[in-house]
Amino acid sequence: MKRQKPVPSLDTPRQHIFIIVLLRILIGWHFLFEGIAKLLTPEWSSAAYLQSSRWILADYFHAIAADPVLLKIVDSANIWGLTAIGLCLILGLFTRFASILGVLLLGLYYVANPPFVGIDFGLPAEGSYIVVNKNLIEMAALLAVAIFPAGYYWGFDRLFFARRHRQPAKTTVKSALKHPEAESLPRRQVLKAMATLPVLGAFVYATAKKARWEKLNAVTGATIQLPDTKLKDLRGELPKGKIKDFEISRLIMGGNLIGGWSHARDLIYVSSLFKAYNTEWKVFETLQLAEKAGINAMNGTGSQLPLINKYRRIYGNGLKIICQVHPTREEPRTAIDYAIDSGADILQIQGNCCDWRVRDHEMDVLINAMDYIRRQGYVAGLGAHSVQALIACDQAGIVPDFYMKTLHHDNYWSAHPREKRIPFAVDGDKSPNHDEFHDNIFCQFPEQTIEFMQNKRIPLIGFKVLAGGAIHPQDGFRFAFENGADFICVGMFDWQIVDDVNITLDILNNLPHRQRAWG
Repeated sequence: MKRQKPVPSLDTPRQHIFIIVLLRILIGWHFLFEGIAKLLTPEWSSAAYLQSSRWILADYFHAIAADPVLLKIVDSANIWGLTAIGLCLILGLFTRFASILGVLLLGLYYVANPPFVGIDFGLPAEGSYIVVNKNLIEMAALLAVAIFPAGYYWGFDRLFFARRHRQPAKTTVKSALKHPEAESLPRRQVLKAMATLPVLGAFVYATAKKARWEKLNAVTGATIQLPDTKLKDLRGELPKGKIKDFEISRLIMGGNLIGGWSHARDLIYVSSLFKAYNTEWKVFETLQLAEKAGINAMNGTGSQLPLINKYRRIYGNGLKIICQVHPTREEPRTAIDYAIDSGADILQIQGNCCDWRVRDHEMDVLINAMDYIRRQGYVAGLGAHSVQALIACDQAGIVPDFYMKTLHHDNYWSAHPREKRIPFAVDGDKSPNHDEFHDNIFCQFPEQTIEFMQNKRIPLIGFKVLAGGAIHPQDGFRFAFENGADFICVGMFDWQIVDDVNITLDILNNLPHRQRAWG
Protein backbone atom coordinates (compact mmCIF):
# COMPACT_ATOMS: atom_id res chain seq x y z
CA MET A 1 0.00 0.00 0.00
CA LYS A 2 1.36 3.43 -1.00
CA ARG A 3 2.43 5.53 1.95
CA GLN A 4 0.44 8.77 2.28
CA LYS A 5 2.22 12.05 3.03
CA PRO A 6 1.18 13.60 6.35
CA VAL A 7 -1.70 16.03 6.16
CA PRO A 8 -1.07 19.46 7.74
CA SER A 9 -2.80 19.72 11.06
CA LEU A 10 -5.97 21.78 11.10
CA ASP A 11 -5.50 22.38 14.83
CA THR A 12 -2.31 24.43 14.49
CA PRO A 13 -2.69 27.63 16.54
CA ARG A 14 -3.16 30.76 14.45
CA GLN A 15 -0.18 32.52 16.00
CA HIS A 16 2.09 29.61 15.02
CA ILE A 17 0.79 29.77 11.47
CA PHE A 18 1.33 33.52 11.36
CA ILE A 19 4.93 33.26 12.60
CA ILE A 20 6.01 30.52 10.17
CA VAL A 21 4.36 32.30 7.22
CA LEU A 22 5.93 35.60 8.25
CA LEU A 23 9.34 33.91 8.47
CA ARG A 24 8.84 32.44 5.00
CA ILE A 25 7.88 35.82 3.52
CA LEU A 26 10.73 37.73 5.17
CA ILE A 27 13.36 35.29 3.93
CA GLY A 28 11.73 35.32 0.51
CA TRP A 29 11.86 39.13 0.44
CA HIS A 30 15.58 39.03 1.29
CA PHE A 31 16.38 36.46 -1.41
CA LEU A 32 14.31 38.27 -4.03
CA PHE A 33 15.93 41.60 -3.18
CA GLU A 34 19.43 40.14 -3.45
CA GLY A 35 18.62 38.58 -6.81
CA ILE A 36 16.97 41.68 -8.29
CA ALA A 37 19.71 43.99 -6.95
CA LYS A 38 22.38 41.91 -8.68
CA LEU A 39 20.29 41.65 -11.84
CA LEU A 40 19.98 45.45 -12.01
CA THR A 41 23.72 45.93 -11.45
CA PRO A 42 25.39 44.93 -14.74
CA GLU A 43 28.92 45.19 -13.32
CA TRP A 44 28.15 42.88 -10.39
CA SER A 45 30.26 39.75 -10.19
CA SER A 46 30.92 37.12 -7.56
CA ALA A 47 34.62 37.09 -8.51
CA ALA A 48 35.84 39.09 -5.52
CA TYR A 49 33.84 36.95 -3.08
CA LEU A 50 35.17 33.75 -4.63
CA GLN A 51 38.75 35.00 -4.78
CA SER A 52 38.66 35.92 -1.09
CA SER A 53 37.83 32.33 -0.09
CA ARG A 54 40.41 30.89 2.31
CA TRP A 55 38.74 27.76 3.72
CA ILE A 56 37.92 24.32 2.32
CA LEU A 57 37.10 24.32 -1.41
CA ALA A 58 39.08 27.56 -1.74
CA ASP A 59 40.95 26.23 -4.79
CA TYR A 60 37.63 25.34 -6.41
CA PHE A 61 36.22 28.81 -5.79
CA HIS A 62 39.43 30.45 -7.06
CA ALA A 63 39.28 28.36 -10.24
CA ILE A 64 35.74 29.56 -10.91
CA ALA A 65 36.77 33.18 -10.38
CA ALA A 66 39.71 32.77 -12.77
CA ASP A 67 37.62 31.26 -15.59
CA PRO A 68 35.44 33.90 -17.34
CA VAL A 69 33.04 31.29 -18.75
CA LEU A 70 32.56 29.47 -15.45
CA LEU A 71 32.26 32.77 -13.62
CA LYS A 72 29.51 33.96 -15.95
CA ILE A 73 27.60 30.70 -15.44
CA VAL A 74 27.96 30.94 -11.65
CA ASP A 75 26.92 34.59 -11.63
CA SER A 76 23.81 33.83 -13.69
CA ALA A 77 22.93 30.83 -11.52
CA ASN A 78 23.39 32.96 -8.43
CA ILE A 79 21.20 35.81 -9.68
CA TRP A 80 18.37 33.68 -11.00
CA GLY A 81 18.60 31.21 -8.13
CA LEU A 82 18.16 33.97 -5.57
CA THR A 83 15.32 35.49 -7.56
CA ALA A 84 13.46 32.21 -8.08
CA ILE A 85 13.85 31.10 -4.46
CA GLY A 86 12.64 34.49 -3.27
CA LEU A 87 9.56 34.38 -5.50
CA CYS A 88 8.69 30.85 -4.42
CA LEU A 89 9.00 31.68 -0.73
CA ILE A 90 6.89 34.83 -0.96
CA LEU A 91 4.18 33.06 -2.96
CA GLY A 92 4.37 29.83 -0.97
CA LEU A 93 5.04 27.92 -4.19
CA PHE A 94 7.15 24.73 -4.02
CA THR A 95 8.11 26.01 -0.57
CA ARG A 96 9.95 22.95 0.68
CA PHE A 97 12.00 22.57 -2.50
CA ALA A 98 12.82 26.29 -2.58
CA SER A 99 13.82 26.22 1.10
CA ILE A 100 16.21 23.31 0.56
CA LEU A 101 17.77 25.05 -2.45
CA GLY A 102 18.14 28.17 -0.33
CA VAL A 103 19.91 26.19 2.40
CA LEU A 104 22.34 24.76 -0.17
CA LEU A 105 23.04 28.19 -1.67
CA LEU A 106 23.62 29.78 1.73
CA GLY A 107 25.80 26.82 2.64
CA LEU A 108 28.07 27.59 -0.32
CA TYR A 109 28.25 31.23 0.79
CA TYR A 110 29.20 30.10 4.28
CA VAL A 111 31.86 27.63 3.15
CA ALA A 112 33.41 30.18 0.77
CA ASN A 113 33.89 32.81 3.49
CA PRO A 114 33.14 31.50 6.99
CA PRO A 115 33.35 33.91 9.95
CA PHE A 116 36.28 32.12 11.55
CA VAL A 117 39.04 34.00 13.36
CA GLY A 118 42.05 34.26 11.06
CA ILE A 119 39.95 33.74 7.93
CA ASP A 120 37.64 36.74 8.13
CA PHE A 121 40.51 39.02 9.28
CA GLY A 122 39.33 38.55 12.89
CA LEU A 123 36.84 41.41 12.53
CA PRO A 124 33.12 41.27 13.32
CA ALA A 125 31.79 42.03 9.85
CA GLU A 126 28.16 42.98 9.34
CA GLY A 127 26.02 39.99 10.32
CA SER A 128 29.06 38.00 11.46
CA TYR A 129 29.79 36.95 15.05
CA ILE A 130 32.58 34.31 15.02
CA VAL A 131 31.36 30.95 13.60
CA VAL A 132 27.81 32.31 13.41
CA ASN A 133 26.86 34.74 10.67
CA LYS A 134 23.67 35.80 8.94
CA ASN A 135 24.07 33.03 6.35
CA LEU A 136 24.11 30.36 9.05
CA ILE A 137 21.15 31.94 10.85
CA GLU A 138 19.14 32.14 7.65
CA MET A 139 20.01 28.53 6.84
CA ALA A 140 18.52 27.43 10.17
CA ALA A 141 15.41 29.52 9.54
CA LEU A 142 14.98 28.00 6.08
CA LEU A 143 15.24 24.51 7.55
CA ALA A 144 12.33 25.39 9.84
CA VAL A 145 10.36 26.65 6.84
CA ALA A 146 11.16 23.42 4.96
CA ILE A 147 10.13 21.15 7.85
CA PHE A 148 6.84 22.87 8.64
CA PRO A 149 4.17 23.17 5.91
CA ALA A 150 4.82 26.89 5.52
CA GLY A 151 3.42 26.97 1.99
CA TYR A 152 0.19 25.21 2.88
CA TYR A 153 -0.94 28.11 5.00
CA TRP A 154 -1.39 31.22 2.84
CA GLY A 155 0.46 30.02 -0.23
CA PHE A 156 0.02 28.37 -3.60
CA ASP A 157 1.13 25.05 -2.17
CA ARG A 158 -2.34 24.96 -0.62
CA LEU A 159 -3.92 24.56 -4.06
CA PHE A 160 -1.63 21.69 -4.98
CA PHE A 161 -2.33 20.06 -1.64
CA ALA A 162 -6.07 20.49 -2.06
CA ARG A 163 -6.03 19.02 -5.56
CA ARG A 164 -3.89 16.08 -4.48
CA HIS A 165 -6.15 15.24 -1.53
CA ARG A 166 -9.55 16.07 -3.08
CA GLN A 167 -11.94 13.15 -2.68
CA PRO A 168 -14.31 12.42 -5.59
CA ALA A 169 -17.92 12.61 -4.51
CA LYS A 170 -21.31 12.33 -6.14
CA THR A 171 -23.04 15.64 -6.18
CA THR A 172 -26.82 15.81 -6.29
CA VAL A 173 -29.20 18.71 -6.18
CA LYS A 174 -30.31 17.60 -2.77
CA SER A 175 -26.77 17.42 -1.33
CA ALA A 176 -25.82 20.76 -2.88
CA LEU A 177 -28.86 22.43 -1.29
CA LYS A 178 -28.14 20.77 2.02
CA HIS A 179 -24.37 21.62 2.01
CA PRO A 180 -23.85 24.83 -0.01
CA GLU A 181 -20.46 25.40 1.67
CA ALA A 182 -19.09 22.40 -0.27
CA GLU A 183 -19.22 24.43 -3.48
CA SER A 184 -17.59 27.50 -1.91
CA LEU A 185 -14.60 25.61 -0.44
CA PRO A 186 -12.38 25.82 -3.55
CA ARG A 187 -12.90 29.60 -3.66
CA ARG A 188 -11.73 29.98 -0.07
CA GLN A 189 -8.70 27.85 -0.83
CA VAL A 190 -7.80 30.02 -3.81
CA LEU A 191 -8.13 33.18 -1.72
CA LYS A 192 -5.87 31.76 0.98
CA ALA A 193 -3.40 30.62 -1.66
CA MET A 194 -3.26 34.14 -3.10
CA ALA A 195 -3.02 35.84 0.29
CA THR A 196 0.67 36.72 -0.14
CA LEU A 197 0.33 38.23 -3.62
CA PRO A 198 0.04 41.74 -2.11
CA VAL A 199 3.47 41.20 -0.56
CA LEU A 200 4.90 40.67 -4.03
CA GLY A 201 3.15 43.83 -5.18
CA ALA A 202 4.61 45.73 -2.25
CA PHE A 203 8.06 44.45 -3.16
CA VAL A 204 7.73 45.65 -6.76
CA TYR A 205 6.49 49.06 -5.59
CA ALA A 206 9.26 49.46 -2.99
CA THR A 207 11.95 48.39 -5.46
CA ALA A 208 10.73 50.81 -8.12
CA LYS A 209 10.52 53.66 -5.60
CA LYS A 210 14.02 52.92 -4.31
CA ALA A 211 15.42 52.90 -7.85
CA ARG A 212 13.68 56.20 -8.63
CA TRP A 213 14.95 57.81 -5.41
CA GLU A 214 18.52 56.71 -6.08
CA LYS A 215 18.33 58.06 -9.63
CA LEU A 216 17.06 61.44 -8.43
CA ASN A 217 19.62 61.56 -5.63
CA ALA A 218 22.45 60.80 -8.02
CA VAL A 219 21.37 63.66 -10.28
CA THR A 220 20.39 66.35 -7.77
CA GLY A 221 22.08 65.38 -4.50
CA ALA A 222 25.44 66.58 -3.26
CA THR A 223 26.92 63.13 -3.79
CA ILE A 224 30.59 62.82 -4.64
CA GLN A 225 30.84 60.84 -7.86
CA LEU A 226 34.05 58.89 -7.53
CA PRO A 227 35.85 57.87 -10.73
CA ASP A 228 35.25 54.35 -11.94
CA THR A 229 38.03 52.25 -10.46
CA LYS A 230 36.87 48.78 -11.38
CA LEU A 231 39.50 46.22 -12.26
CA LYS A 232 37.84 45.71 -15.62
CA ASP A 233 38.99 49.24 -16.51
CA LEU A 234 42.68 48.35 -16.29
CA ARG A 235 44.37 49.18 -19.57
CA GLY A 236 47.22 46.70 -19.37
CA GLU A 237 49.71 44.88 -17.20
CA LEU A 238 51.92 46.95 -14.94
CA PRO A 239 55.60 46.63 -16.01
CA LYS A 240 58.23 45.45 -13.54
CA GLY A 241 61.85 46.30 -12.88
CA LYS A 242 64.64 44.58 -10.98
CA ILE A 243 66.09 45.38 -7.58
CA LYS A 244 68.74 42.72 -7.16
CA ASP A 245 66.85 39.42 -7.45
CA PHE A 246 63.43 40.96 -6.84
CA GLU A 247 61.05 41.78 -9.67
CA ILE A 248 59.15 44.84 -8.49
CA SER A 249 56.24 46.62 -10.15
CA ARG A 250 57.11 50.11 -11.40
CA LEU A 251 54.32 51.45 -9.15
CA ILE A 252 54.79 50.59 -5.47
CA MET A 253 52.19 50.95 -2.74
CA GLY A 254 53.13 53.55 -0.13
CA GLY A 255 52.25 53.18 3.53
CA ASN A 256 51.53 56.75 4.59
CA LEU A 257 47.78 56.75 3.95
CA ILE A 258 47.43 53.47 5.83
CA GLY A 259 49.56 54.77 8.70
CA GLY A 260 47.70 58.07 8.84
CA TRP A 261 50.62 60.34 7.87
CA SER A 262 48.83 62.79 5.61
CA HIS A 263 51.26 65.73 5.23
CA ALA A 264 48.12 67.85 4.94
CA ARG A 265 49.77 71.13 5.90
CA ASP A 266 47.42 73.03 8.23
CA LEU A 267 44.43 70.69 7.78
CA ILE A 268 44.86 69.11 11.18
CA TYR A 269 41.97 66.63 10.93
CA VAL A 270 43.18 64.80 7.81
CA SER A 271 45.50 62.32 9.53
CA SER A 272 42.64 61.25 11.82
CA LEU A 273 40.37 60.97 8.80
CA PHE A 274 42.87 58.68 7.07
CA LYS A 275 43.02 56.41 10.12
CA ALA A 276 39.24 56.35 10.47
CA TYR A 277 38.78 55.36 6.82
CA ASN A 278 41.57 52.81 6.67
CA THR A 279 40.25 50.27 9.14
CA GLU A 280 41.96 46.91 9.24
CA TRP A 281 39.33 45.47 6.91
CA LYS A 282 39.70 48.41 4.50
CA VAL A 283 43.48 48.07 4.50
CA PHE A 284 43.16 44.41 3.53
CA GLU A 285 40.68 45.27 0.77
CA THR A 286 43.03 47.98 -0.49
CA LEU A 287 46.09 45.73 -0.56
CA GLN A 288 44.16 42.96 -2.26
CA LEU A 289 42.90 45.37 -4.91
CA ALA A 290 46.45 46.65 -5.42
CA GLU A 291 47.73 43.11 -5.98
CA LYS A 292 44.96 42.36 -8.45
CA ALA A 293 45.85 45.56 -10.30
CA GLY A 294 49.46 44.39 -10.70
CA ILE A 295 51.17 46.14 -7.77
CA ASN A 296 53.38 43.55 -6.08
CA ALA A 297 55.31 45.61 -3.52
CA MET A 298 54.61 47.92 -0.60
CA ASN A 299 56.89 50.27 1.29
CA GLY A 300 56.08 50.52 4.97
CA THR A 301 57.47 50.99 8.45
CA GLY A 302 58.17 48.46 11.17
CA SER A 303 55.04 49.55 13.03
CA GLN A 304 52.95 48.39 10.07
CA LEU A 305 54.49 44.91 9.82
CA PRO A 306 52.03 43.14 12.20
CA LEU A 307 49.09 44.34 10.09
CA ILE A 308 50.81 43.50 6.81
CA ASN A 309 51.82 40.07 8.09
CA LYS A 310 48.24 39.37 9.07
CA TYR A 311 47.22 40.25 5.53
CA ARG A 312 49.89 37.99 4.06
CA ARG A 313 48.88 35.08 6.29
CA ILE A 314 45.42 35.30 4.78
CA TYR A 315 46.22 36.15 1.17
CA GLY A 316 49.69 34.68 0.75
CA ASN A 317 53.13 36.23 0.34
CA GLY A 318 52.67 37.69 -3.12
CA LEU A 319 53.06 41.24 -1.80
CA LYS A 320 56.74 42.08 -1.24
CA ILE A 321 57.50 44.32 1.72
CA ILE A 322 60.17 47.01 1.57
CA CYS A 323 60.58 47.95 5.22
CA GLN A 324 62.05 51.24 6.40
CA VAL A 325 64.49 50.94 9.30
CA HIS A 326 65.83 53.68 11.56
CA PRO A 327 69.19 52.73 13.11
CA THR A 328 70.60 55.05 15.78
CA ARG A 329 73.88 55.18 17.64
CA GLU A 330 72.14 53.90 20.77
CA GLU A 331 70.26 51.11 18.93
CA PRO A 332 72.13 50.40 15.70
CA ARG A 333 70.55 46.98 15.01
CA THR A 334 67.24 46.82 16.88
CA ALA A 335 65.02 48.08 14.05
CA ILE A 336 66.88 45.98 11.48
CA ASP A 337 66.53 42.76 13.50
CA TYR A 338 62.86 43.47 14.12
CA ALA A 339 62.16 43.96 10.40
CA ILE A 340 64.00 40.76 9.49
CA ASP A 341 62.30 38.74 12.23
CA SER A 342 58.93 40.14 11.14
CA GLY A 343 59.26 38.90 7.58
CA ALA A 344 60.33 41.98 5.59
CA ASP A 345 61.69 41.13 2.14
CA ILE A 346 63.83 44.22 1.49
CA LEU A 347 65.27 46.72 3.96
CA GLN A 348 65.84 50.43 3.43
CA ILE A 349 67.31 53.13 5.64
CA GLN A 350 64.45 55.51 6.36
CA GLY A 351 64.66 58.90 4.66
CA ASN A 352 64.70 61.07 7.75
CA CYS A 353 67.13 58.66 9.42
CA CYS A 354 69.67 59.13 6.63
CA ASP A 355 69.11 62.89 6.68
CA TRP A 356 69.61 63.17 10.43
CA ARG A 357 72.61 60.83 10.66
CA VAL A 358 74.40 62.86 7.98
CA ARG A 359 73.32 66.17 9.52
CA ASP A 360 74.55 65.06 12.95
CA HIS A 361 77.87 63.72 11.57
CA GLU A 362 77.02 60.09 12.36
CA MET A 363 77.99 58.61 9.02
CA ASP A 364 79.48 55.57 10.75
CA VAL A 365 76.00 54.57 11.95
CA LEU A 366 74.79 54.42 8.35
CA ILE A 367 77.89 52.56 7.12
CA ASN A 368 77.57 49.94 9.87
CA ALA A 369 73.81 49.57 9.33
CA MET A 370 74.16 49.01 5.58
CA ASP A 371 76.92 46.49 6.19
CA TYR A 372 74.88 44.67 8.84
CA ILE A 373 71.81 44.42 6.58
CA ARG A 374 73.89 42.86 3.80
CA ARG A 375 75.57 40.42 6.18
CA GLN A 376 72.10 39.13 7.05
CA GLY A 377 71.61 38.37 3.35
CA TYR A 378 69.17 41.23 2.68
CA VAL A 379 68.96 43.88 -0.01
CA ALA A 380 69.98 47.24 1.49
CA GLY A 381 68.42 50.47 0.25
CA LEU A 382 69.20 54.04 1.21
CA GLY A 383 66.46 56.64 1.52
CA ALA A 384 66.62 60.41 1.90
CA HIS A 385 64.63 63.61 1.64
CA SER A 386 67.70 65.81 1.30
CA VAL A 387 69.91 65.21 -1.72
CA GLN A 388 72.80 66.56 0.34
CA ALA A 389 72.54 63.43 2.50
CA LEU A 390 72.90 61.13 -0.51
CA ILE A 391 75.82 63.14 -1.85
CA ALA A 392 77.58 62.84 1.50
CA CYS A 393 76.91 59.08 1.68
CA ASP A 394 78.24 58.67 -1.85
CA GLN A 395 81.40 60.55 -0.93
CA ALA A 396 81.75 58.31 2.14
CA GLY A 397 81.71 55.23 -0.08
CA ILE A 398 78.19 53.98 0.70
CA VAL A 399 76.84 52.23 -2.40
CA PRO A 400 73.28 51.00 -1.77
CA ASP A 401 71.40 48.36 -3.71
CA PHE A 402 68.83 51.04 -4.49
CA TYR A 403 68.09 54.64 -3.65
CA MET A 404 64.76 55.86 -2.34
CA LYS A 405 64.59 59.61 -2.81
CA THR A 406 61.85 62.22 -2.79
CA LEU A 407 61.33 63.51 -6.32
CA HIS A 408 58.81 66.17 -7.28
CA HIS A 409 58.77 69.67 -8.78
CA ASP A 410 57.86 72.78 -6.80
CA ASN A 411 55.23 74.27 -9.07
CA TYR A 412 52.36 74.24 -6.57
CA TRP A 413 50.92 76.82 -4.19
CA SER A 414 52.12 75.59 -0.80
CA ALA A 415 55.78 75.27 -1.84
CA HIS A 416 57.75 78.02 -0.10
CA PRO A 417 60.28 80.18 -1.98
CA ARG A 418 63.49 78.49 -3.11
CA GLU A 419 65.70 81.09 -1.44
CA LYS A 420 64.12 80.17 1.90
CA ARG A 421 64.86 76.44 1.61
CA ILE A 422 67.43 74.95 3.94
CA PRO A 423 69.10 71.52 3.52
CA PHE A 424 67.92 68.87 6.00
CA ALA A 425 64.80 70.90 6.86
CA VAL A 426 62.35 68.23 5.68
CA ASP A 427 60.73 66.38 8.59
CA GLY A 428 62.20 68.96 10.94
CA ASP A 429 60.40 71.69 12.85
CA LYS A 430 57.26 72.98 11.13
CA SER A 431 57.28 76.74 10.90
CA PRO A 432 54.09 78.85 11.16
CA ASN A 433 55.66 81.04 8.47
CA HIS A 434 54.47 80.15 4.97
CA ASP A 435 57.89 81.13 3.60
CA GLU A 436 59.61 78.39 5.60
CA PHE A 437 59.23 74.62 5.81
CA HIS A 438 55.80 73.68 7.15
CA ASP A 439 55.42 70.02 6.10
CA ASN A 440 54.86 71.31 2.59
CA ILE A 441 57.79 70.27 0.39
CA PHE A 442 59.83 67.08 0.38
CA CYS A 443 62.23 67.49 -2.55
CA GLN A 444 63.55 70.99 -1.97
CA PHE A 445 66.14 70.92 -4.76
CA PRO A 446 64.79 68.60 -7.47
CA GLU A 447 67.36 69.61 -10.10
CA GLN A 448 70.18 68.53 -7.75
CA THR A 449 68.51 65.15 -7.22
CA ILE A 450 68.14 64.69 -10.98
CA GLU A 451 71.78 65.62 -11.55
CA PHE A 452 73.02 63.31 -8.76
CA MET A 453 71.15 60.30 -10.17
CA GLN A 454 71.83 60.99 -13.85
CA ASN A 455 74.85 58.70 -14.22
CA LYS A 456 74.08 56.27 -11.41
CA ARG A 457 73.35 52.71 -12.48
CA ILE A 458 71.56 51.98 -9.24
CA PRO A 459 67.74 51.66 -9.18
CA LEU A 460 65.91 54.74 -7.93
CA ILE A 461 62.54 54.62 -6.21
CA GLY A 462 61.01 58.08 -6.29
CA PHE A 463 58.68 58.85 -3.41
CA LYS A 464 56.58 61.83 -2.36
CA VAL A 465 56.17 62.32 -6.12
CA LEU A 466 52.86 64.12 -5.50
CA ALA A 467 54.28 66.33 -2.72
CA GLY A 468 51.80 64.96 -0.22
CA GLY A 469 48.80 65.31 -2.53
CA ALA A 470 49.59 68.78 -3.90
CA ILE A 471 50.39 67.55 -7.44
CA HIS A 472 48.06 65.64 -9.76
CA PRO A 473 49.21 62.08 -10.53
CA GLN A 474 49.33 62.80 -14.26
CA ASP A 475 51.84 65.55 -13.56
CA GLY A 476 53.75 64.03 -10.65
CA PHE A 477 54.17 60.56 -12.13
CA ARG A 478 55.45 61.98 -15.43
CA PHE A 479 57.90 64.30 -13.71
CA ALA A 480 59.35 61.44 -11.66
CA PHE A 481 59.71 58.95 -14.51
CA GLU A 482 61.02 61.51 -16.99
CA ASN A 483 63.64 62.67 -14.51
CA GLY A 484 65.14 59.33 -13.64
CA ALA A 485 62.89 57.36 -11.30
CA ASP A 486 62.84 53.64 -12.09
CA PHE A 487 59.97 53.07 -9.67
CA ILE A 488 57.56 55.37 -7.89
CA CYS A 489 56.14 54.79 -4.42
CA VAL A 490 52.69 56.31 -3.97
CA GLY A 491 50.23 56.26 -1.10
CA MET A 492 46.81 55.32 -2.49
CA PHE A 493 43.28 54.88 -1.24
CA ASP A 494 41.41 51.89 -2.65
CA TRP A 495 39.40 54.04 -5.05
CA GLN A 496 42.59 55.56 -6.52
CA ILE A 497 44.48 52.37 -7.30
CA VAL A 498 43.18 51.47 -10.75
CA ASP A 499 43.34 55.08 -11.91
CA ASP A 500 46.95 55.37 -10.74
CA VAL A 501 47.91 52.11 -12.42
CA ASN A 502 46.38 53.31 -15.68
CA ILE A 503 48.17 56.66 -15.42
CA THR A 504 51.45 54.81 -14.82
CA LEU A 505 50.84 52.63 -17.87
CA ASP A 506 50.09 55.62 -20.09
CA ILE A 507 53.21 57.50 -18.96
CA LEU A 508 55.57 54.52 -19.23
CA ASN A 509 54.38 54.00 -22.79
CA ASN A 510 55.22 57.61 -23.67
CA LEU A 511 58.46 58.95 -22.17
CA PRO A 512 60.19 60.83 -25.00
CA HIS A 513 62.12 63.14 -22.66
CA ARG A 514 63.63 60.61 -20.25
CA GLN A 515 67.44 60.72 -20.44
CA ARG A 516 68.60 58.52 -17.58
CA ALA A 517 69.02 54.83 -18.38
CA TRP A 518 66.67 52.52 -16.52
CA GLY A 519 68.26 51.23 -13.35
